[in-house]
Amino acid sequence: MRLISTFVIGLIFGIGITIGGMANPAKVLNFFDIAGTWDPSLLLVMISALVVTAIGYFFVLKRPKPVLEDVFSLPAAKQIDTTLILGSATFGLGWGITGFCPGGSIPALGLVNVDTFIFVGAMIVGITAAKYLRGRNAFSTVKTTN
Repeated sequence: MRLISTFVIGLIFGIGITIGGMANPAKVLNFFDIAGTWDPSLLLVMISALVVTAIGYFFVLKRPKPVLEDVFSLPAAKQIDTTLILGSATFGLGWGITGFCPGGSIPALGLVNVDTFIFVGAMIVGITAAKYLRGRNAFSTVKTTN
């Protein structure tokens, strides 16, 4: 059941990302080009996602437990640390340079564009390197488990 729900949720997410235009790197790059061909439509996508998420959390967290798990798995860390800053900066730079975020790149694989495959490959290498470095405790003094 968990695998089926994961697939359905991922499918809905991918369709939403694609319809919202976030799988199109040209549209994303135009969103960042404030002084040029700025396209503010992605702002509506982001605000809509934030509102839906806030409403979802409001109702879901009132439940005693998740449907397919024993407990809710929420982040415990509340502090801003080196890992968060480096990860956020890397995400922002990658998104601004390529026009892809991880969520938008996966549905875009279906377009069979070489640039998308290069981005996803680089993303996988980056995730693997970050997990390795985190395991070696290179980013912070607090060791975390995943």
